[in-house]
Amino acid sequence: MRIIRGRLKNKKLNFPINLKTRPLKDRVRENIFNILEHSTSFGTDIKNSFVLDLYAGIGSFGLESVSRGAKKSFFVENNTEALKNLKKNIDLLKLENNVEVYSENALRFIEKYNFKFKFDIIFLDPPYKDKEFLSIFDNLKKKNILKKEHLIILHREKKTTELPLKLFNILESRIYGRSEIFFLKLLRD
Repeated sequence: MRIIRGRLKNKKLNFPINLKTRPLKDRVRENIFNILEHSTSFGTDIKNSFVLDLYAGIGSFGLESVSRGAKKSFFVENNTEALKNLKKNIDLLKLENNVEVYSENALRFIEKYNFKFKFDIIFLDPPYKDKEFLSIFDNLKKKNILKKEHLIILHREKKTTELPLKLFNILESRIYGRSEIFFLKLLRD
């Protein structure tokens, strides 16, 4: 695994070799960023953005975001092994000033924290069997932590049926192997 583009291009990332985490494959991450950078339908730019990487794992999405010009990435992860590797990656890439790491359950994090700013991009990559993540969408709406021109990117197993469609618009979706990537915008009241 590596950083694909930007100022940290080709820097390698540490990742655990176990079955508890599922790092986002380089090819899928590259396609997500290509869509982000070249689509005119999102209204969101990675440059100077605030990125929230929920279920961050080793942080490949948030680290790639910083490499491509994001102002700051916030990582939320509660798996001990993944956190160790995430912190190693931050140290290796010398990004301590561009990131914040929270050892926390993603849903509790959204419920608990109050920010003085709003996020441009939120990336969610919950375990495929996790259904708790569905409550995050309600909480994102209640907490009002997204900019008007925001984007939520959700990584799920393809042909997922549990999405709460009344809460957001699906702007685009793509399938890569057994993964499906959704580009979403939360509906405003």
